[in-house]
Amino acid sequence: MVVQFPPAGDSERPKRRRPPGAMTSGGRSGDLAPVTYLPGAQPSAAAQHALERVNAVSRRDDGDGDHEADGRGRGGRDRKTTRANNVAIHQLARRGMSRWELEQVLAKREVDDETAAAELDRLESIGLVDDAALAVSMVYAMHTRKGSGRSAIESELRRRHLDDDVIADAMAELDGDDEKERATELAVARARQLTSLDYDVASRRLSGFLLRKGYDGETVRAAVRTALESHPRGPSTDGGRVRFR
Repeated sequence: MVVQFPPAGDSERPKRRRPPGAMTSGGRSGDLAPVTYLPGAQPSAAAQHALERVNAVSRRDDGDGDHEADGRGRGGRDRKTTRANNVAIHQLARRGMSRWELEQVLAKREVDDETAAAELDRLESIGLVDDAALAVSMVYAMHTRKGSGRSAIESELRRRHLDDDVIADAMAELDGDDEKERATELAVARARQLTSLDYDVASRRLSGFLLRKGYDGETVRAAVRTALESHPRGPSTDGGRVRFR
């Protein structure tokens, strides 16, 4: 999987789109269409397995019997499943969520484990819950829009309880040269606000700013040197270090 990042300076923000299955004006979530794959592409093994489990649940729910008598609604869905779907769709309409995050929401709403697992499997099978896609989009957003470095991005992915393999694949999309370029852009922009300070003070502030963004020491040092090349007060003697006699 290769993701092409647009230039970091591009200020155009993508338009927000209503996710599939979001609540309609009538208050009901529309039927969720299955994912359409590009020619030659196939769903992952995990997605196929989830789809098999969802189909099994659907066949069970659509079996013969008096749905009204046993608490089932139209289409064979019982009230617990309908409620789990409503809760999940409402959350996904607000922002992208990992499977773990959505599982926590359902648990807080007192949806039982079996019903929650079946609903999460269904959402995965149609692509509304996709940890791999979420990870890639987070890498792009944090790097390009927020200017975050590798360590900060990885920490956020782990906070959302994404699998190690998913994190590794998403982080592989972040090229080292892209990271250095982004750090330099941030440092140059920040340095314009520090022209009244001594070189050493400006260097320390820039370094702290980039370190908090999650960039490593080598990247920070290179970005700071570039950003302060034309600093009006110039570097101190001996590469910016002050010597005491």
